[in-house]
Amino acid sequence: MKIGIDSRTHHSIVKTMSVPIVATKLYIPSLRDNLVQRPHLVERLEQAAHCKLILVSAAAGFGKTTLISEWIYRCKKKVLWLSLDEEHRDTMRFLTYIITAFQGLIPDFGIELLMDIQSSQSLPLDSILASLLNEISQLENDYYIVLDDYHVLDSKDIDKILIFLIKNSPPALHLIIATREDPSFPLAHYRSKGEMAEIRERELRFSPEECSHFFKKIAGLDLSERDLNSLDQRIEGWIAGIQLAALSMEGQENLSEFIQSFTGSHRFILDYLMEEVFNQQSEQIQIFLISNSILDRMCGSLCDALYLVSGRSGSQVLRNLEQGNMFIVPLDNERKWYRYHHLFRDLLRQRQPQVDLSDLHTRASKWHEENNLPLDAFRHSTAAGDLERTIRLLEGNSIPRYSRTTVNLIEKWLGSLPKGVMDSRPLLWVTFASILLGTGQVEGVEEKLLSAEMALENMKEDDTKKDLIGRIASSRAIIAVTHYDGEQTYRESMKALEYLHPENVASRTISYWTMAQANEFLGDKESAKKKL
Repeated sequence: MKIGIDSRTHHSIVKTMSVPIVATKLYIPSLRDNLVQRPHLVERLEQAAHCKLILVSAAAGFGKTTLISEWIYRCKKKVLWLSLDEEHRDTMRFLTYIITAFQGLIPDFGIELLMDIQSSQSLPLDSILASLLNEISQLENDYYIVLDDYHVLDSKDIDKILIFLIKNSPPALHLIIATREDPSFPLAHYRSKGEMAEIRERELRFSPEECSHFFKKIAGLDLSERDLNSLDQRIEGWIAGIQLAALSMEGQENLSEFIQSFTGSHRFILDYLMEEVFNQQSEQIQIFLISNSILDRMCGSLCDALYLVSGRSGSQVLRNLEQGNMFIVPLDNERKWYRYHHLFRDLLRQRQPQVDLSDLHTRASKWHEENNLPLDAFRHSTAAGDLERTIRLLEGNSIPRYSRTTVNLIEKWLGSLPKGVMDSRPLLWVTFASILLGTGQVEGVEEKLLSAEMALENMKEDDTKKDLIGRIASSRAIIAVTHYDGEQTYRESMKALEYLHPENVASRTISYWTMAQANEFLGDKESAKKKL
């Protein structure tokens, strides 16, 4: 069975037409010898072969064209292939290519129609489409029109033509569209009618097993399980990224060390993403992408707080980016929260010098605080270098202190502050000591408590100062408990309960516990039970 159009047929067609046809646009891409075969996805396409529309939609480099080609060669269908570019935005040129592609399989298909299209007095578009459908309706076998790189057209006129064909075509005609962004079709309607099948980025991603097969069997790289897992976490199944990673490894002496440092800043990855993705966007969208790269996750109103795109809300832009397969990953079923693909985020962060990072982090901190996300507010205020705001967030006691992530974040920030800043805010010394004790660290705590006491000497006498004195005593009581020193534990617990503010429930609770421990150490178990 002849599949698609061969070069000899193209040559004869091109010679007889007044409108020049680029024959290679109609060639079905050949399969590489080192192809990672994907039988489960080929089967998905085969099961969807009855649908009027099959949509294969994903970002650049996810193997859309390769998958469709593999399906064609494995399943032996009658296929018309058209690799699209900007010249096909012209409706008559587009239809000329479609008819020419049909003629590669059916030589006498649409001869008169093609002459009408190319005549100086061509028929109205409605008449041409009606004639095209009449010819298609006479076909006995199933035919598949593959439109590769449909996103480059960005043509409402072509959209309307295809919507008309999908609505009115006979069951024998099927349309397969490979695109980086969803076309402006009534996709929800097609889904509800069972007229459409979809293969998207999540299905196209290489599985860990496919990734391992590529590196070991095709690239010839003997990588450890740890290295493969590291690459999988970074690349997230992006096929082009996997191939580019293999190229980057050529000549590397220490592959494990290279893999651990592999990011979107490596030149092959950087060049690909810049050329195929970032540079294709408008200036406003580029700034939008760069601005939001400071975020670990993003939603519409948060994006609005950082950078407003004219005439569109952040939610609309995010939704458009997702539909355009712009390397963003939805984090919930409601499509509220998103994140960037890791390598794409690395690329965007390389571009951050173009924006005011301090201002962006301050905006992000304000948004997170207003939306009851204090830890994220704290994280962004530290990144902004906004000392007063960070201290206020820390003093507000709204940041949970019980998780390792939180503790590490606060400890790292406090450890970065100059001594003069700490001395001007004794609370910071006390908090630092409490954070260390909370993680089971005793070493270095007394030094920080002494620094807090020295700093307190310059403070006026008020409830705040008294409460800090109580917190210092409470911390010393905890240290005494670790030394099984009953007398010291008792003295410091008593002092803590004397000075702590009545509303400081957390510290007072701890002090009652240390008091109970002191009584038990001293042999007064009845008092200890009462304290507990």
